Amino acid sequence: MSFHNSNSAVDITEVEKRRMSDVRGLDIDERDRDLLQRQRELEDLDDSTKLNWEMIKKLTVCGVAFLNDAYDMFSINIVAMILGFVYYHDAEGADQNTVPKKWDTLIKIAVQIGCLLGQLVLGRLGDKVGRTTIYSASLMIAIITTIASAFSSSMVKGFNVFIVLFIWRVLLGFGIGGDYPLTATIVSEYASPKNRGKLMSAVFACQGFGNVLAPIVGIIVTACFRSSIDNDVRNLDYVWRLIIGLGCIPGVATLYWRLTMEDSKRFQLESAKAAAANADEDMQREKLLAKQHFAEDNAQEDGLLESPNTVLNVALTDDKPRRAKTFGQYFSEWRHLKVLLGTSIAWFALDVAFYGINLNSAVVIDAIGFAGDLYQDKPSHFIIRNCLGNIIINILGSVPGYWITVFTIERLGRKTIQLMGFAMLTILYIVLGFAYHKILDKSVAGFIVLFTLAQLFQNFGPNVTTFVIPGEVFPTRFRSTAHGISAAAGKLGAIVAQGGFMQLKDRGGKNQFIDHLLEIFALFMLIGFFVTFWIPESKGKTLEEICDESEEYY
Repeated sequence: MSFHNSNSAVDITEVEKRRMSDVRGLDIDERDRDLLQRQRELEDLDDSTKLNWEMIKKLTVCGVAFLNDAYDMFSINIVAMILGFVYYHDAEGADQNTVPKKWDTLIKIAVQIGCLLGQLVLGRLGDKVGRTTIYSASLMIAIITTIASAFSSSMVKGFNVFIVLFIWRVLLGFGIGGDYPLTATIVSEYASPKNRGKLMSAVFACQGFGNVLAPIVGIIVTACFRSSIDNDVRNLDYVWRLIIGLGCIPGVATLYWRLTMEDSKRFQLESAKAAAANADEDMQREKLLAKQHFAEDNAQEDGLLESPNTVLNVALTDDKPRRAKTFGQYFSEWRHLKVLLGTSIAWFALDVAFYGINLNSAVVIDAIGFAGDLYQDKPSHFIIRNCLGNIIINILGSVPGYWITVFTIERLGRKTIQLMGFAMLTILYIVLGFAYHKILDKSVAGFIVLFTLAQLFQNFGPNVTTFVIPGEVFPTRFRSTAHGISAAAGKLGAIVAQGGFMQLKDRGGKNQFIDHLLEIFALFMLIGFFVTFWIPESKGKTLEEICDESEEYY
């Protein structure tokens, strides 16, 4: 007996055949025997999972995906700064060399909008069509739209470069959005319970390298054009296009590997099992309907009063095979719905602060006095200095936070790290918010330390675990969809932060409302802390144990 998908198969060994005979000998409901048999097959999959070349290749592809995604998302900080010099170098007063707020918001929020849509649509297709098929499609979308973004320009009157860039970056975000649910499900379904959290965290931690890579590329490209930029600032037009366009290289380098990836054996087994369960009942119903028609004819001839429909209903109720629950049926039960709400609300709360700060890193760089003078410095010097500031911020807190999680998640557990992270972030944002101006006036170093700790506990905390947990706590048939919903809630938080809260930062003067925004972020961290209690701990458990697979059928 085997299930096939392309050129792969799940074979049942002699040991498994003996286990099947053992299952047949058990005194249990006939409808449950196939589920128990499948449970044992999946246990064998987990026992036999080893780190081999195929898995290393898949982990590399998935890690590069997140490096690439982070580069594409956060390089816009540098690009927005450069666009101010290119298109507003001749503006007057405070508007000089600065992109107007409406256009700055539009191009920064674009990828988040696309991500939200991509996570929902491609996440669902990942369950319906297959993980790897949609995974390849999402990368091809991202490559094409990255290149198109680099060639953005004004087209007609009223359709300027910012609108064109917005459109292409929404489509880019759609492709990036698919990476979240599909990467999580691919890695979780291939990994063993002993190292699943570590591998998923390591893949997601590559996002930190993408955050650092963007300003490094910004420095290199700006340095290459330095003399021509200082002679004519409009030469920066080449720089921002190259920074965006170079973002397609990691994706192109791993495209072949993505195209040749195969769905996990776990997904193949689950798909075949659910299809078989539904097909069995449909076949039984067809047979009983045929018997019903025969019974109706006899009833009319013999004058019997008993309704053939009654016979059909009884027959369907008695001894019917298990049927796979639909997404709506499964999540209509509060015990399952609260887990989805927990993962979604926690991710939403986290991303309000995470993207509110990381998409506006120039505010922090300016606050610590590292930004330079926008009006007096040479454009190349100002850009390189801000890129260095971005690198410093990420290396101090963000990157170490990711890897601390990687090496502790199997020991501490997902839920513990998430609770600790939200608790520490609540405290740090309260301190930074209520004492913002006092800290900056008395000690810039003190502010840097507190901000670095906040960056550290974002990643040694909910930024990683909100990605890992949804990849483990939902059934295989719904895993990609549910992860996509959770991730989309996070991107909704990013949109709320950038399109709503960050519009208030200059209320009362430049950056004068930042302290109150940090106080608001503290409230969201507290919300994330409490909803985490709706989420089960998945450390050391098989995916089937976490989800209680018997609940997927009725």
